[in-house]
Amino acid sequence: MQISVTGHHIDVTNALRNYVESKFERLERHFDHVTDVHVILGIEKINKKAEATVRISGAKLFAEDQQEDMYAAIDGLIDKLDRQVRKHKEKIKNHHR
Repeated sequence: MQISVTGHHIDVTNALRNYVESKFERLERHFDHVTDVHVILGIEKINKKAEATVRISGAKLFAEDQQEDMYAAIDGLIDKLDRQVRKHKEKIKNHHR
């Protein structure tokens, strides 16, 4: 899995980059076929925004989350992506019995 982290009006520190990488390991536990992840961290007025595009075999998933804290936004983003990955995995299992 290749993870690229970019910042929009924010400098991406090593701490943020390591936090994002450690959280995305959770997605890999549920689904092994994650090939590419692109994460954009940004600031919009008061809120911090985290959005990600995940390429997995057979689909391209997108999610975003806004919170007052960047770490909370990343956590919310991972929760949304985790739900989408599990739903995609169930869809694959149901079609190929």
